[in-house]
Amino acid sequence: MKNPLLIPELRELMAVNDTAAIREFCQQSHPESVAELIEALDTEEIWRILQMLDLPQRASIFSHFDLDQQVELATGHNRVQMAHLLEEMPADDRADLVQNLDKKVRDELLPLVARAEREDIKRLARYEEETAGAAMSTDYAVLRPDVTIEEAIHQLRAQAPDKETIYYIYVVDEYRKLIGFVSLKDIIVARPGRLIRDLMHTDVIKANVHDDQESVANQVEKYDLIAIPVVDDDNVIVGIVTHDDAIDIIRQEQTEDIEKLMAISGEHESTPYLKISAWRHFRNRATWIFILGLVSLIGGLIIQLHEEMLVQIAVLATLIPMLAATGGNTGSQSAALVIRALAVKEIFGRDILRVLFKEFCVALPLAFVMSILAFGRLFLFASGETMPPGVSLWMLAFAAGVALALQVLSSTLIGALLPLGAVALKLDPAVVASPSLATIVDITGLLIYFTVVSVMVMPA
Repeated sequence: MKNPLLIPELRELMAVNDTAAIREFCQQSHPESVAELIEALDTEEIWRILQMLDLPQRASIFSHFDLDQQVELATGHNRVQMAHLLEEMPADDRADLVQNLDKKVRDELLPLVARAEREDIKRLARYEEETAGAAMSTDYAVLRPDVTIEEAIHQLRAQAPDKETIYYIYVVDEYRKLIGFVSLKDIIVARPGRLIRDLMHTDVIKANVHDDQESVANQVEKYDLIAIPVVDDDNVIVGIVTHDDAIDIIRQEQTEDIEKLMAISGEHESTPYLKISAWRHFRNRATWIFILGLVSLIGGLIIQLHEEMLVQIAVLATLIPMLAATGGNTGSQSAALVIRALAVKEIFGRDILRVLFKEFCVALPLAFVMSILAFGRLFLFASGETMPPGVSLWMLAFAAGVALALQVLSSTLIGALLPLGAVALKLDPAVVASPSLATIVDITGLLIYFTVVSVMVMPA
């Protein structure tokens, strides 16, 4: 959380050009804390503070800015200084930044970047978005299997300054094909003279460059990995996805899933809410709202077709909000649990009958409880209402209870069926199920309600 009390102090220090105090503050604080604080300054002020620091610290703080902030800073600043900063940034961070820059800025900036880093950026940019290749870093340490412990430590000392992590060291053959890995702990505690091949683990948990980034992040979480190696189709190691990148991916995917569940379209990024324009919020929300609004007119038509019944028994209208809320709530609960289970691979499309049976077993007692509530609402609080000839309050309350019970059962099963059906059709269950669920259960609920009352209560 930003501390606004420090902003005036920083500006005072800049006003008197107290470089030493600003540098000391940045050195004593975590780069994330510094980035979070100085984001409240304008672009020129941020650059002025960054230029007071040495290049590695500047790159570390810059990497912790939001991507939109990085783009803004990179677009308006000296291209040569920005190129040096790119060279110092982690490989995956600089690739993300360059891909999000305007083409003109990118074309001006890339020729100024050192050749090795420029080729690395281009290589990472070739991979499709949301794949392991696009999310990985190329800063990893490798060893050959035939080196001794002493030689390995010497090589790691040379590699370490440029690598994101060296706790896992990957063992490769002469063609850079991944054949195993060792941990830094394995090397430190090993007896001198032993070979890396004697220590390495060959059961490597790895990902392919084309794997979905979410599945890769889930592997990191499942196996408690600090990093996971990424290989190409020939088993050649090309990068790693670290645990901090996995956390970012999981957060991004959760943001995307939540927004899809709430019928929000557009790009699903972890951009802070206040940094997204009102117009963009409108565009992201309007499509589904308009479509579902049109479909919900069917519910109004159903009520209109039973207008005469409502005129005769006005108390029926008092249960419609309860009917809609109960259907929406039970359906949403069912859909949310099934979507989550599908996302974490606890269930699959082939499990549809088992899932529906389980949800039916859950819905039965829920239906009974809600039917008692609906029966009590009418039987206890509608005794003074005028009823048409041939209609008893007891039978009306009983019919309302039956209708609400059937609504709970149908809504629960629909909530489970929609995401499973989406998976069978190779569609995103979050996109298909949640936005349409409330509208569908409202319509089916009204049909059930008026049909049950017509059959059980209304005189022939």
